[in-house]
Amino acid sequence: MKFLKKIVEKPAFHTKISSDEVRLQEIALGYFLAPFCAMLANAIFGAYLTRYYADVLGWTKHAFGAFAALLPIVSVIFVVYGNLTIGRWIDNTKTKAGKARPYMLASIPLLIVAILLLFSSPNNGSVLEMVWIALSYNLYYAFAYPCYYTAHSSMVSLSTRDTNKRGVLATTSNAALVAVAGIGASILVPVLLQSYMFVYDDRELNIAASYYHWRIIAIILSLVTAVGILVEFYFTRERITEEAMEHPRDEKIPASRHREACFRSHYWWMVMLYVLFYLMGQLVKNTSMSFYSRWMFESVLWAEDPEKASGALMSALGLIGGLPAALGMFIVWPLANKFGKKRSIVTGLILSLAGGLVAFLGVHNFKIVCAGVALKAIGIVPSQFILLALISDVLDHLEAENGFRSDGFTMSVYSAIMVGLWGLAVGIVSGLLGLAGYDASLVRQPAAVENVLIFTYLGLDLIAFTISVILLWKMDVEKYSEEDRRKIRENRSIF
Repeated sequence: MKFLKKIVEKPAFHTKISSDEVRLQEIALGYFLAPFCAMLANAIFGAYLTRYYADVLGWTKHAFGAFAALLPIVSVIFVVYGNLTIGRWIDNTKTKAGKARPYMLASIPLLIVAILLLFSSPNNGSVLEMVWIALSYNLYYAFAYPCYYTAHSSMVSLSTRDTNKRGVLATTSNAALVAVAGIGASILVPVLLQSYMFVYDDRELNIAASYYHWRIIAIILSLVTAVGILVEFYFTRERITEEAMEHPRDEKIPASRHREACFRSHYWWMVMLYVLFYLMGQLVKNTSMSFYSRWMFESVLWAEDPEKASGALMSALGLIGGLPAALGMFIVWPLANKFGKKRSIVTGLILSLAGGLVAFLGVHNFKIVCAGVALKAIGIVPSQFILLALISDVLDHLEAENGFRSDGFTMSVYSAIMVGLWGLAVGIVSGLLGLAGYDASLVRQPAAVENVLIFTYLGLDLIAFTISVILLWKMDVEKYSEEDRRKIRENRSIF
């Protein structure tokens, strides 16, 4: 900690943001362009890492079968522990650079090493390969990425108390996440890179070429990630942390008090459980998207180049799913200001439920699936852009009640859910595909595999939407906003 503090407080690492108000440069660079680059690798892994493991490394068959299902699930333990540890460090860090931003800087070398190791394992089905995969997977998902993402997720609530500017930052930050997953991993990458990632010769996957190409991609992604995080570090500022440092406490708040403060708040539980179930549906869907595009449509199964054909369909699905988000980011906050954050999210989720039911009318019909995906995409727009602002409202309410902020603990839980659920999603999809008899060398997958893909791509998020609506039905923390700000000002004046 002391070593990191010495580094970030050197003049060379001072923030480039000097304004006390949030301005365009900070919004555009610190909350959109930089996070887009920083999260590009993770978005691509979310869409393709399971297929890389399954098709290139062959881990859904032979000795890899149980390993493929168990590794991501067991690793959730380490992911949760890693995120909570980093959250505890953030809550106990005091530097002129802030309490979260230093961990962005620390994550750069960790992520470079982790990304390179992910795609450098032996490819021979040996025990060494399994150990390599397990270690590199956990280095990335349980430590390196949480180190960045927990800090990144904390920035909206730590940057300003201005409700309108916070809304802009939350929208922009989520726009970066939506854009990198939608435009990057689901639209551009399938069209431009999928045939490079999975090389077919005479309708047969060329394992050696695909493996080599992924190693090149890993080098490029590690560099893009490093540059993105560095730009985000320089073009963000923690005004709330600076405000707290002007009124320092004599006591150090132990982690147990942060946990206690959060656990006794029903609002905290509402929003965290909503995050849990909502993201579970989305991550399982995203993990199975490339499989669904590859194996569920006749036009792909009989195409001369199946990867190129499936990449085109996946890109179309990504465009249909991403376009509502691109348009919605401009209208979601006027709607939220008029109707409230909770009401906007719940109404949207109900529309998404209707969209999911439409897709079930023709699971092999690309046009019908697109119609359902479009409705679901419109419905989740409020969730995509309002989520961090809603969490910030809960954090303000906790600060007003307790006299201290619990950003580190809360965002470490948020990050643990985000990263840990992706591991569960990989385990669920890989495990179900393995049990159903998935084999990438087949021309067509058996009916059991198709049923798995229908459940994972179209079905599970409907369950998640329903649970999320129930959880948020009585979320009314917004009504305390003015009172909370008054209490926070009074608490600050005491110290």
